[in-house]
Amino acid sequence: MTSPGELERTLRENLRGEIDFGAAARALTTMDASNYRRVPVGVVAPRDADDVAAALTVCAEAGVPVLPRGGGTSIAGQATGVGVVLDLTRHMNTLVSVDPEARTAVVHPGLVLDRLRDAVRPYGLTFGPDPSTHSRCTLGGMIGNNACGAHSVAWGTTADNVTELAVTTYGGTSHRIGTGWAGTPDGLRELITGHLGPLRTGMPPGFSRRISGYGGLDALLPEHGVQVARAFCGSEGTLGVVTEAVVRLVETPRAPVLAVLGYADESAAAEAAAGLLPHGPLTVEGMAQDLVGDTAARLPRGGAWLFVEMPDEGAARALLRAADAVARALVTDPAEQRALWRIREDAAGTATRMPDGGMAWPGWEDCAVPPARLGAYLREFRALLAAHGLRGSPYGHFGEGCVHVRIDFDLVSAPGIARFRTFSEELADLVVAHGGSLSGEHGDGQARAELLPKMYGPDLIRLFGAYKDVWDPAGGMNPGTLVRPARLDENLRFAVLPATPFAGEIARCVGVAKCRTTDPGGASVMCPSYRVTGEERHSTRGRARLLHEMLAGEIVTDGWRSTEVAEALDLCLACKGCRSDCPVGVDMATYKAEFLHHHWAGRIRPLSHYTLGGLPDWLRLIARLRAAGAVNALARRVPVPGLDRERGGRLPELAREPFTRWWARQPDPAKGAKEVKGVSGSGGAVTLWPDTFTQYLNPSAGRAATQVLRAAGLSVEVPTAGRVCCGLTYVSTGRLDRARTVLRRTLDTLGEPAGPVVVLEPSCAAALRADLPALLPDDPRAARLAGAVRTFAETLEEYAPAWRPPYLDRKVVGQTHCHQHAVLGDGPDRRLRERAGLTGELSGGCCGLAGNFGFEPGHHEVSVACAEEQLLPALRAAPPDALIQADGFSCRTQIAQLGGARARHLAELLAEGL
Repeated sequence: MTSPGELERTLRENLRGEIDFGAAARALTTMDASNYRRVPVGVVAPRDADDVAAALTVCAEAGVPVLPRGGGTSIAGQATGVGVVLDLTRHMNTLVSVDPEARTAVVHPGLVLDRLRDAVRPYGLTFGPDPSTHSRCTLGGMIGNNACGAHSVAWGTTADNVTELAVTTYGGTSHRIGTGWAGTPDGLRELITGHLGPLRTGMPPGFSRRISGYGGLDALLPEHGVQVARAFCGSEGTLGVVTEAVVRLVETPRAPVLAVLGYADESAAAEAAAGLLPHGPLTVEGMAQDLVGDTAARLPRGGAWLFVEMPDEGAARALLRAADAVARALVTDPAEQRALWRIREDAAGTATRMPDGGMAWPGWEDCAVPPARLGAYLREFRALLAAHGLRGSPYGHFGEGCVHVRIDFDLVSAPGIARFRTFSEELADLVVAHGGSLSGEHGDGQARAELLPKMYGPDLIRLFGAYKDVWDPAGGMNPGTLVRPARLDENLRFAVLPATPFAGEIARCVGVAKCRTTDPGGASVMCPSYRVTGEERHSTRGRARLLHEMLAGEIVTDGWRSTEVAEALDLCLACKGCRSDCPVGVDMATYKAEFLHHHWAGRIRPLSHYTLGGLPDWLRLIARLRAAGAVNALARRVPVPGLDRERGGRLPELAREPFTRWWARQPDPAKGAKEVKGVSGSGGAVTLWPDTFTQYLNPSAGRAATQVLRAAGLSVEVPTAGRVCCGLTYVSTGRLDRARTVLRRTLDTLGEPAGPVVVLEPSCAAALRADLPALLPDDPRAARLAGAVRTFAETLEEYAPAWRPPYLDRKVVGQTHCHQHAVLGDGPDRRLRERAGLTGELSGGCCGLAGNFGFEPGHHEVSVACAEEQLLPALRAAPPDALIQADGFSCRTQIAQLGGARARHLAELLAEGL
């Protein structure tokens, strides 16, 4: 076999696309969304079909396997490989053409499904199959897995919606396949005509979700029309590389309506699902209480539910009258429908988290049985789980008998892995006994291919092998998948990790890749840097994969000193958006702080870590010297060392009088206060936290908050003795030992808070609520202070509920702080704005400044691009008299520097209206 170096050189000589055999590129593609990990030789991003052919020719001559890869969200391990990975998302991601009259589209394999749907929506059309990963999965990946999604009861699988495929095989030969034998590889027609008997009588009884193996092979029977493209779907990259596809489009319902049906339990819902199919539903999705959790309050009474989408309200009402449910609801509002569907779409992640905080894993993610057998199957499945001491929350496409579940396997210890194997074998037997398919839409990959003989028997398994050999006689396409497969308990991704808490956190990333969406996600924040660069290493998943490989030490070999990880994390804004928006709660800001802590241990850090990271110390010293005016004057002439020159090398101006100095001059701070109900022993007092930004840079927010809190009848106290600080700037620059020192000093100074601690700066409130107890887990004072922290709006809502704010009757625009979104929530803020007559929505996403990020050298372009996603367009579109609100100091600074406008804290807006 050719050496990696020689292979890389030859590929560079023959391709126009990017070739990357570096550690970072390989580390980013070791895993998909499964339990498996395989290390590739290198990654190639072909520019077009000619590049694909060249890559397949070079690799075949070198004897190196090839794996085509799209979004990398496969759940069974089929998007991992040991050879050359073809990244088809970078260049081969276009919509070639649309024919609205014929209702077809020509697509390249790396096109993301939502981009196709967006493009054909003006014609009233859509692509029928719609996996929950529609915002990041690609058409090529959908073809490879024969993906389905929620609407398959109406529109079928991907195979039902593909008419032609351009395919290049290992060695570089191109084929154009559709219906009939034209364009097929030599020997395929003879193979099928020689095995008509087994194909007619040996295949399991057909139902819509028989996806496992080469389950569409009977589409090649003459009575089925010799549908070669259909049979190719679901081959999981084992036959060739799709370079172009002609797909069918379907008409989008004009006003679909969602019927939500409540049932006593999961079995009742499952048994009812098949009976709803004659009503012509577009979807019949099922889930039970153990998956839905607290969101059950938004659903009709019951212990399990069916979400049934109907094409119009009349059909939905007819369904409601016919359904034998204990409770029912009709949802016509599109926004409410989207909110309910998000519960279902995020289930692949939420099902990974057990109620006690443990993790559950894929592996038996999408078994399917005939819908009429679903109720009985689920009862036996639950019993099998219990017999093995395992837990999982089934949900899925009940109308087609397809069940998703993640199970709390122990995939680390030898006994746990042995139980995984035993359970897998017994579950395969159970599925087959019910006439089902081991895979109902995600493919078999490594997770189930070993068990396919249980479903198909030896004769068909031999035919599958012969079918692959016709297409891929050298066996170079994604070996170890479907045919001659690897064992289901080999190549587990957890085996390479050390047994440390940090490794356990990194393993949380299951690769569902919600972070890879390129749309500004409304209220969503994750992941701003990926949306700007489009590079996998700048997604939350990509960074988690690099950290995984850093801990494994096989590809990324320099541990905490890794330059690959440092470069990927450099553009992480530490916005914490992933903490709330990632379905499994990956918290990359915390991981970045931990990495920086180790990466710079014992070394001189970047200058910005001392200037920006040590900002509280610098500002405190300047205030003590009463030198704010002189420093401001000097900063206007001389750039601050360590700050980005494109931003002028300047920090915002310092206030001449810190907030606590103003506070100390007040004659009677508690005058006019009254008792705060519900604050035991507080004397009616709330503690107003003098965070660094309010204290030294924007004390007007503190003064305004004092005025409003007093007007609401609250007594305000401000700690002025000693120094209190949340440690945020030390955490964000990875100076965790310093952060712990600062936080211990803060706890010593503050003592026990007698009531709520009002923190005006969202990032500081988030640091106190989340980072403080994490950094000082053994100090009970940390948990108590974290529990006492309230935002400004939370305080008014909780401790002055009868107070009516001034009615401003103005339009408001601005920015919701990332940490507010991710850690604190903004429900009380929305309600306070509504009571104050402030109409409109604040921007989601990230402002792009993000504390120290936007001031650091090399970040200006990304910082501006983040602001241009939602914030700056919202400011430009706002009416001239709109008020601009941003509770975060970073957000206000970004608005001032890039938008040329003055934003104010909500407290300031309310104070002006008093």
